[in-house]
Amino acid sequence: MSEIRDRTKRHFPMVLLTLLSIVQALALELLWSHVLSTDYLFEQSLTALNAWIQLVATFLGLVLIWVVYASNAMRFRWVPVTSDSVYPFLIGVLQFMLVETLGPGETGQWLVILAVIYAVMVRVSHTTMKRARRDPDNDAFFRDLPRATMRDFYSSAAIAGGLGLAGVYLIGAPDDGVIETLALVSAGGILAWQFYESTRYWKMSVGTAADNAQAEQQ
Repeated sequence: MSEIRDRTKRHFPMVLLTLLSIVQALALELLWSHVLSTDYLFEQSLTALNAWIQLVATFLGLVLIWVVYASNAMRFRWVPVTSDSVYPFLIGVLQFMLVETLGPGETGQWLVILAVIYAVMVRVSHTTMKRARRDPDNDAFFRDLPRATMRDFYSSAAIAGGLGLAGVYLIGAPDDGVIETLALVSAGGILAWQFYESTRYWKMSVGTAADNAQAEQQ
């Protein structure tokens, strides 16, 4: 059994990243096809501005999902369970739905789907870290890292809830252009901040002592 566990831990990161690469490539292809088929992007209007904010946020979200998965797979080793292979398919379907709801009139649906993706990714990251903590191969990272508590998830719950509530509001009031713009800017800002945080934690995980000290000061 020990040999099987070791073999599974050794090969799973490659299997996971190969699967996710295919999923993300399909999502990017859908996003690019949407850009090519959208005429109003180059108009001087609030609709065009919102569309560009939405496109940039969507692209950033797709990249962020890859960064989270890739950084975890490269940094840690854990014994995978069935859900580790199922989540990429679920996230892929949600990303396809996110791209399909791009554009005016469906911003509310887009925000709701983004909130679901955000919540699912928080769940994926937490379960991955939880299993990685149990594996002795990762002791160097988790030795001085306290276990997560419910308080650590308050901000994530607030973000997912805020995105979802904004989406529900815009579903009921799709013509509120100002709220739509504010919601899209907020969503893009949240994703940009998450990207920054992922970069900072990556540096703390694999950097030198000097790099870690600099990352902690940021």
